[in-house]
Amino acid sequence: MQPIQAGTMKEAVQREKGQEAFSLLGTDAAIDLGTSRTRIYLPQQGVVIDEPSVVAVDNMTEEIIAIGQEAYEMVGRTSQRLTVTYPLVNGVISNFILVEQMVGYFLKKVSSSMVFMPRVVACIPGEVTEVEKRAVVNSISTAGVRKICLIEEPIAAAMGAGIDIFTPHGSLVVDIGGGTTDMAVVSLGGVSTMRSVKLAGTHFDEAIIKYMRRKYNLIIGQKTAENAKTAIGCVYPKEELSYYVMKGRNGLSGLPQAVTVSSDEMLECLVECGMQIAREVQDMLEETQPELVADIYAEGIVLTGGSARLYGFDNLIAKKTKLPVHVAENPDHCVVLGAGKGLEYIDKMDQKGEGMLNPLLAEY
Repeated sequence: MQPIQAGTMKEAVQREKGQEAFSLLGTDAAIDLGTSRTRIYLPQQGVVIDEPSVVAVDNMTEEIIAIGQEAYEMVGRTSQRLTVTYPLVNGVISNFILVEQMVGYFLKKVSSSMVFMPRVVACIPGEVTEVEKRAVVNSISTAGVRKICLIEEPIAAAMGAGIDIFTPHGSLVVDIGGGTTDMAVVSLGGVSTMRSVKLAGTHFDEAIIKYMRRKYNLIIGQKTAENAKTAIGCVYPKEELSYYVMKGRNGLSGLPQAVTVSSDEMLECLVECGMQIAREVQDMLEETQPELVADIYAEGIVLTGGSARLYGFDNLIAKKTKLPVHVAENPDHCVVLGAGKGLEYIDKMDQKGEGMLNPLLAEY
């Protein structure tokens, strides 16, 4: 297999910025740089990239061997020479070099020409620091992007879910992603109340891994846990039981072992994580202005994000908050689709503060 990027990672950092600028005949792009998956939206084309945020590195040469889906296929199957890693943790960049290379690779993957440098709207979790914002901007700018605007994930999720965020009407969006759960009450183009919790999809995977080790002494990998979560995972009782065969290594004998688990067992190990998120939603509602709460009571809560597909999340939060809850259509792509809608506001950044409502945070 040929390395995707020649040279060492140190050399990659030292390369001239914009040497191979991404463009698609001047087309702008929206990027959802997530803990678990990276998604890219192009106008008139829709979501053109939806791949795992994973990078495989040769430990001896420091060359990047694979990125995205190809690297994800290596998870749990590498030799000592290779390391497969997620360079974002809990929604923020933990390895800038790898994220920089990953973003550049994905942008080039959807570009057949390099004529103009585009403008990009990039999503960030709620309540991130200025340093964390700057890390996202820098990781994208090295691909040759000439202008970057940021948008908070709850705002993007609301727009992607079809909510009109510019009306004087409160809407509560809960975006359950891979590394963080971002929830916000949006109104008049901005956020009234917001919370960001470092509890989401990857934490559900970890709960399954710990549960199988504790109950069955079965050691499983992250991919097995994720597949089981997708197949039979739930945070609310199912009417009919479903089953999944977990394959791994016995912790005592070291031999291969297979265990059939039920959806009730998945409920047992996942419900606490689900309840924590439901409690956070309830606590945030208690901090929300009464008039906005009245709006939410009438319209309900909207769930977005890939983890919103976990069975029973809507029922669990509805039971905890006593409010109607529904999962948005195509919840996985709500954030990047909303960021795509944010592209039309880039030219209006100069009018911010002049009575012009703009969902974008800042321009870099």
